[in-house]
Amino acid sequence: MLRKQGMKRSMPRFDIVGQLGSLRRYAHSLTRDGTEAEDLVHDALVRAYERRGTFRSGGNLRAWLLSIVHNAFIDRMRSRRSETARLEQAGYLAEGSTPAPQEHSVRLAQVREAFFSLPEEQRSALHLVAIEGLSYSQAADASGVPLGTLMSRIGRARAALREMEEAAPSKAKNHLRIVGGPS
Repeated sequence: MLRKQGMKRSMPRFDIVGQLGSLRRYAHSLTRDGTEAEDLVHDALVRAYERRGTFRSGGNLRAWLLSIVHNAFIDRMRSRRSETARLEQAGYLAEGSTPAPQEHSVRLAQVREAFFSLPEEQRSALHLVAIEGLSYSQAADASGVPLGTLMSRIGRARAALREMEEAAPSKAKNHLRIVGGPS
């Protein structure tokens, strides 16, 4: 029994419960599917637990876990490209079948659609910084890219979102028509 207690003391406490929200949000941002995101978080947590001995004491646990989620996602993409395409199509069908009744819900859906239409690299970089609140340096480490690359991706993502925003009002006008007014 003494030996078991000694083993427990030699291993650092590995408490990830407080990180689950960030991991789930990031996984959902990457996968665009709630079920797939939960599977990704599960796989990442298994990896993290198996490799908990590699975590540097005093390091940033959240950034370390987010990088594991990111790497697990990249591995999945490489091994299941056709499945990802099928799930993406199913996601688009589900989004189109539930129209939002309130104006703010419609706007939120438009912003979400614009965000999810960004390329994965840009979406990932913007999510880590804008949603998870990581510093550029932490986000670059989590993504496994140089700082300049991350900053470039964020800049391109923001520019693309601005471009979509500027184009949005003209699209809305094309879909409106006057009903019951003077001809």
